[in-house]
Amino acid sequence: MGLREMKKQQTRQNISNQATRLFLRHGFDRVTIADVAAAAQVAKMTVTNYFPRKEDLALDLHEVFVALPARTVAERAPGESALAALRRAFLAAVERHDAVIGFSGPDFARMITESPALVARLREFHEEREDALAAVLAEETGAAPDDVLPRLAAAQFIGVHRVLFQEVLRRSVEGETREEIEAALAESARTAFDLLEPSLGAYATRPGRAEP
Repeated sequence: MGLREMKKQQTRQNISNQATRLFLRHGFDRVTIADVAAAAQVAKMTVTNYFPRKEDLALDLHEVFVALPARTVAERAPGESALAALRRAFLAAVERHDAVIGFSGPDFARMITESPALVARLREFHEEREDALAAVLAEETGAAPDDVLPRLAAAQFIGVHRVLFQEVLRRSVEGETREEIEAALAESARTAFDLLEPSLGAYATRPGRAEP
């Protein structure tokens, strides 16, 4: 990374950090772009250049969030189905207390759930990741352009992710510890993926055998 890119990354991170601090202190809907710019000591236009939408200042993991399920399926092991790959990746994220699946702490979770704008933006994120996953499933299975199966499968997979994400937020707001949330979420995730097993257990299985 060159010096210019490093400075841009540092500026972006500083803006994000200052925005998060203000949002947690005052509430998302009460903080303006001008407030964030002043706290980060940059011009208002600089903030909007890095974050065109105010919601993205709070939800800074947009690209990773949207791309992760699709990437998980695209990188699945030989002999592994889409469902098996998504189950494996999700349970690993639960163990890590990964922010991408909702582990963000009670203050951050409360900030999201109390803001209609952030709730709506999160809904868009889930729709975008569903579209991204459907595209990968269609490519991986050689589906015809008018085949609805990849979209149906993606809707089921992302439906599980969406419900479990909301469950993490709910439990965080209610004051459960990360360890308590981890235990409950792992159980719920296994139940959810097991429900999909009869219909989608073998769907989009990568050719070849998984190594022992």
